[in-house]
Amino acid sequence: MTDKLDLPPNAANWAALTPISFLRRTAEVYPDHIGVIHGARRYAWSEVHERCRRFASALQGLGIGRGDTVAVMAPNVPLLLEAHFAVPMAGAILNAINTRLDAAAIAYILEHSESKILIADTEYHGVIRKALTLLSRPIPVIDSDDPQGPGGERLGEIEYEAMLASGDPKFEALPPRDEWDSIAVNYTSGTTGNPKGVLYHHRGAYLNAVGNTLVWDFGRHPVYLWTLPMFHCNGWCFPWTVTLAAGTHVCLRRVDGAGIWAAIAAHGVTHLCGAPIVMQMILDAAPAAHPAPSRKLRMMTAAAPPPAAVLAAMQEAGFEVTHVYGLTEVYGPAVVCAWHEAWDGLPVEAQADLKSRQGVRYQVQEGLMVADPETGVAVPADGATLGEVMMRGNIVMKGYLRDAAATEKAFRGGWFRTGDLGVVHPDGYVQLKDRSKDIIISGGENISSIEVENTLYRHPAVAVAAVVAMPDERWGESPCAFIELRPGMTATAAEIVEFCRENIARFKVPRRIVFAPIPKTSTGKIQKFHLREQAKRVAAGETPA
Repeated sequence: MTDKLDLPPNAANWAALTPISFLRRTAEVYPDHIGVIHGARRYAWSEVHERCRRFASALQGLGIGRGDTVAVMAPNVPLLLEAHFAVPMAGAILNAINTRLDAAAIAYILEHSESKILIADTEYHGVIRKALTLLSRPIPVIDSDDPQGPGGERLGEIEYEAMLASGDPKFEALPPRDEWDSIAVNYTSGTTGNPKGVLYHHRGAYLNAVGNTLVWDFGRHPVYLWTLPMFHCNGWCFPWTVTLAAGTHVCLRRVDGAGIWAAIAAHGVTHLCGAPIVMQMILDAAPAAHPAPSRKLRMMTAAAPPPAAVLAAMQEAGFEVTHVYGLTEVYGPAVVCAWHEAWDGLPVEAQADLKSRQGVRYQVQEGLMVADPETGVAVPADGATLGEVMMRGNIVMKGYLRDAAATEKAFRGGWFRTGDLGVVHPDGYVQLKDRSKDIIISGGENISSIEVENTLYRHPAVAVAAVVAMPDERWGESPCAFIELRPGMTATAAEIVEFCRENIARFKVPRRIVFAPIPKTSTGKIQKFHLREQAKRVAAGETPA
């Protein structure tokens, strides 16, 4: 077809993709289906839609318009779920703030994002009050006094529910003028300096929400339990995914094993997400009082791959685990270990080895490659040659907010550089070996901390393991392992070392074993930058903090 025969888009055949369209469609088709459960509260989808319309209308009444940023700091409660629709319905950009940050980090995020308003759960008002004193400008605060929460001081002049009551229940959402319009800004952990603001667009949020349904056998009317923080990569896009599937959002303000089992029993939960630490919570809180569910539960996990013992225990408890991989910069999960039925008959250890691979790209992601970071040439699919994991496509961020240099560096060569190192197996599945900064170089040999950790997890007494580089006068660096033991179980450092010697090459065996609590982020990720500092103290003969 030549350009002369091409036709331009028009209102009848083109609309900008946006996940806010999912809410309107679900409310129209399933108005009476329960969309949100929070404690004793139940909202049908028609009510959820009305609440979001009121929310968006009220925001406009407060002067929020296109391109403005609205910050929300709340746990997994209806407020934060509703903000995922109402804020973009008002034409604005959602800034969901990590609830575990300190005052300085909160102030930086509010300043850098130029947030025009902050809506916050009263539980966090102590730290928020401190953050407000650090700002160069005043910012209005809307209080949210959740009945399920502990309460707290008031900082604003209006409470969230009162704000909703002031809004128009018939408000018509402002569609994005372009799919490239920003829908959210999410801040990275900032472990090596100030956090970076990752900009998402409407198109990417829409597509990754669809992608989640395609890789996870989501079906219609799933019952999704919120064990993953909604502030983390917009809950991996699941606020939009569950709504697309006309499911039920079961809010869980406090994530613990007993609460998870209680919600499963009370609400017929079918799906949940979380880091491997959440799986351990589930297993640790599964006494006889919580029998295995009568049907299969599906859990999506990321970060460290599930150890074989944990995977086996989860299967026995009635959970089917799907392993995904992603980053804040790619809307959460963008790679999945797509399962093959032929693998079902393998021993659980073999299944765990397969499931430990990150896998293949989502259907809505255009490219996944492991390549030499200098040349950009793809590594051979031999399962051994190390390279940097790179991605490209519609579920890659717009870039870093007001940081052109970092954006250019991340997109060098036309690919998003993840900073993760991995290999490609002959079947095309990618497997991570380490973060580039976490590779341990000992006597000129590269040691994958992930490989050593996977070995440690196979020890029956090990609950959590993390391996980092420790300064070594002879070898330059050597592995140092930090370990948390399972409740009621014991092991000595010598026993752990001997176990490793039986299962991996001698030069990879940790030279020091430290039994201590392992610092983690609010999403369950291990904070290795803290452990590297502790390892330096261990090497110097000091007691780790």
